[in-house]
Amino acid sequence: MTRRIILASASPGRSELLRRTGIAFDLVPSDCDEDITAPTPEEHVSTLALRKALAVSQHHPDALVIGADSVAELDGEILGKPGSSDGARNMLARLSGHNHRLLTGLAIVDGATGNTYHGVEATIVHMRELSSDEIDAYVSSGEPIEKSGSYELQGLGATIIDRIEGDFSNVVGLPMAHLARALREFGVELLADHQKGAT
Repeated sequence: MTRRIILASASPGRSELLRRTGIAFDLVPSDCDEDITAPTPEEHVSTLALRKALAVSQHHPDALVIGADSVAELDGEILGKPGSSDGARNMLARLSGHNHRLLTGLAIVDGATGNTYHGVEATIVHMRELSSDEIDAYVSSGEPIEKSGSYELQGLGATIIDRIEGDFSNVVGLPMAHLARALREFGVELLADHQKGAT
C-alpha cells in the first residue's frame, strides 16, 4: 500500500527538492511553537524538526510526516533569520571570510504506528571575503532578510560562497540522501517509487 507523505514545511526550496524525486506528497506547513531552548545547535534543529512533524501528524494520523529545520551555526552560535537589513549586514560581516556550518534537523513521524525518526545533517560552508559594498549590494536585493545565516545558496547567495563540504541539498534545507535513508526505515524507497511513477 502506498503511504501518504506530507512535508510539514512552507519552504519553497524543500518542496522543490522533494518534488524533483517524482514522489507524491502533500504540503502542510506546521504552525507549532518554535520558541525553544536547547543546549546545542544540533539539538535545537533536531527538536524543532520533530516538533513540526508531530504537530502536523496530530491532524493527519494516516500519513508519514516529514519535518525539517535549518540554521547556520558559527562557533557554536545559531545564526537564524536576521529579520532586518541591519541584522543581515551584521551577520554577513561576521560570516565573511570564515567557514560555518549549515545544520538541518530532519524528522519523520508515522501517525499510524507512532514510530519516529530524527537526525541532523551538517554541511560546512566556506564564505568568501566580502567588501562592505558587496554586503550592502546583497542586502539591498532583499534576499538575505528571511534566510537563515542571511544568504540563499540557490539565489544570489551563490556569488558569495566559495565552496561547500557536504550535501548541497542540505544547504537548501532538505538533505535528500539522508532523507532517502531515513524513509527506508518506514518502507518508502525514493528511487524505487520514482521508477514506478515513471513507467
